[in-house]
Amino acid sequence: MLLGCLGTSWLLVRLWRGKQVDPSSVWFGRKVFDGVLFPLLALLLAVGMRRVLQGELPLAVFRIAIPVLVSLAAIRMTVKVLGAAFPASQTVRVVERTVSWVAWLGMVLWVTGVLPLLTDEMARLTWKLGGSEVSLLSLIQGVLSAVVVLILSLSLSSAIESRLLRGSASDNLSLRKIAANAIRAVLLACGMLLALSAAGIDLTALSVFGGAIGVGLGFGLQKLAANYVSGFVILAERSLRIGDLVRVDNFEGRITDINTRYTVLRAATGREAIVPNEQLITQRVENASLADTRLQLSTVVQVAYGTDLQMLIPQMVGAVSALPRVLATPEPQVFLTAFAADGLELTVMWWLDDPQNGQLNLRSEVNLTILNLLNRLGVEIPFPQRVVHGAGAAPARA
Repeated sequence: MLLGCLGTSWLLVRLWRGKQVDPSSVWFGRKVFDGVLFPLLALLLAVGMRRVLQGELPLAVFRIAIPVLVSLAAIRMTVKVLGAAFPASQTVRVVERTVSWVAWLGMVLWVTGVLPLLTDEMARLTWKLGGSEVSLLSLIQGVLSAVVVLILSLSLSSAIESRLLRGSASDNLSLRKIAANAIRAVLLACGMLLALSAAGIDLTALSVFGGAIGVGLGFGLQKLAANYVSGFVILAERSLRIGDLVRVDNFEGRITDINTRYTVLRAATGREAIVPNEQLITQRVENASLADTRLQLSTVVQVAYGTDLQMLIPQMVGAVSALPRVLATPEPQVFLTAFAADGLELTVMWWLDDPQNGQLNLRSEVNLTILNLLNRLGVEIPFPQRVVHGAGAAPARA
């Protein structure tokens, strides 16, 4: 009957897992009996068969086999869960060996009948812990309960994480990883609370400790909370919108994304800047698209003294106005802004309404147009001229 239980569980696991085996699976291992499912099915079938045959046949074999299967199931569960949760940890190997020794030792003590006597003696060993009395048996039971709860929490979180990350694209992989880590943290916290409660520890004693942790997290995550609140404020009042051309901390770019913690700016050169939302709330932000999409640009050119500006300025205005991207209204303007050391300084100003198509390319086109006009009209562009006087040779000594 016992061999039939083992063979049935082996066949069920073989049919269930199929030919494609996932090495990281907790329930199925590289071999049929290497996972957790085989000892659990064998244990359930053995317990059921023992109840069916109770009173008809001597059950000494089942009295030995069931503790062995319990120990094997506990060992396989611990090994597979810890291996899936912490695949690269060397401490896990030590824990696995410790659990194996404890499980097999407990099985031997149970079969030989020593375990009940040992538990009675441990129950008599008591001491005062605060206002309550704790025995060695209750402490060991609490530790075992904590281990079982934590292993179940890790098993559930590993299964959820593998399901979330399976087949995820690169664009939402980070979100799925965040969700998996959050679920694991919540499950471990709940498992720890249940383990402490099972160990007989009053959870109200942790209120002071929890308050201290909350205060520390509040101070440590102050900037992070400020960025999240600023993100909600920006999204609610719509002071900045996706597509706006802004300048923040000497970085000019177009807003491509607004998240709850940060905003992404993309410059015309292709570089992107990740700006915390708190900086967009507390510092000055130049928005070129908030009220008007038109943008004014300017360039400076020098002409020689004696140039007929009354003739030159209208022709420069006409040449710049003829460019396709330069707006006719407001009309481009040319101003005499300074009497420089080498010539007359003229500032040319014009407007455009499509800054998203680039500003440097239009500035270069305007400069080339002005240069061609000055060359055609024969207007001199002055440049600094310096006179270098060489010192005379020293007189030869007699």
